[in-house]
Amino acid sequence: MKKLSTSPYVSGRPAGTPLLQVDHLSLELPTERGWVSILDDVSFKIGSGELLGLAGESGSGKTMTALAIMGLLPSRTAKISGTIVFEGIDLLTLSPKEMRSVRGEAISMVFQEPITSLHPAFTVGEQIAEVVRAHEKVGKKAAWARAVDMLDRVGIANPAVRSKQYAFQFSGGMQQRVMMAMALVCHPKLLIADEPTTALDVTVQAQITELIKELQRDLDMAVLFVTHDLGVLAGIAQRMVVMYAGQIVEVATTSDMFVSPEHPYTQALILAAPHPDLKGQRLPTIPGAPPHPGKLPVGCRFHPRCAYCTDACTAGYIAIETPTLGRQVRCIRHDELQLSADIEKVMQ
Repeated sequence: MKKLSTSPYVSGRPAGTPLLQVDHLSLELPTERGWVSILDDVSFKIGSGELLGLAGESGSGKTMTALAIMGLLPSRTAKISGTIVFEGIDLLTLSPKEMRSVRGEAISMVFQEPITSLHPAFTVGEQIAEVVRAHEKVGKKAAWARAVDMLDRVGIANPAVRSKQYAFQFSGGMQQRVMMAMALVCHPKLLIADEPTTALDVTVQAQITELIKELQRDLDMAVLFVTHDLGVLAGIAQRMVVMYAGQIVEVATTSDMFVSPEHPYTQALILAAPHPDLKGQRLPTIPGAPPHPGKLPVGCRFHPRCAYCTDACTAGYIAIETPTLGRQVRCIRHDELQLSADIEKVMQ
């Protein structure tokens, strides 16, 4: 692996390799009960210009995966193993100073609650311009001009005036647009969007999702879109990764995932979404709740909630398999189940 030696960030990626390659990423954190496993053998890749969806319920490990990529986990207490190779460089080998030159310039992140990430004492323009000056040798006027231009690109009307306002003067949807302007002002090659639509109403959710898709195309960047709502990914993601209890349980193209999921958890997530053909009927739900990291079940971690569970599912560790090229599934019964995401067939 090449080491990062200069700032700004310099790529060391060999031709033909993925932009981001996460291999066997595992994470343990200390608790009152001792060390607990948060991530277990997480592996996936993102190509240049690709939008990859990372889906699962709260507590599945999605955000922890994103924080590991960004280098935002507590270095003194977190036990991290595996590799996170971005542009040919293993990010886990970088010093905090080297990682700061990557974060915000080559890789950026948009968080769930924009108001908690925006400083109340500085105008939004000052905060965006600060990102430019932290990574590029430009003056205050040039950085401010970049900030105003980026506000315009993310769809904020009258950006020259709005740039001089504070976060509390913006609606939730506008605050998220400000966060996107801050994340994209240095034109990163990878954007991590962590539940960017969770706190927004349905109309604004659609606007933000469409904006991310448009900016991905215009800026030719890759996106890791983290969400618990598979429906959000249906129209934007090329591929999807589904996580449960710290493990990846299925990887497939979005079209294959929605036509024929191979893991019962994936099927359950898809079917749990509201459907217009079920007026007057009770929506399918997933019984129970995800396990606590300190009390993980033996065998398949989903088996206590799975309608297809057998004794074999509880016998021991379930490895992830690759039944076909580009598809992975962590279920020993995937060949025989022949699952469907067609809610009308399932409800019959």
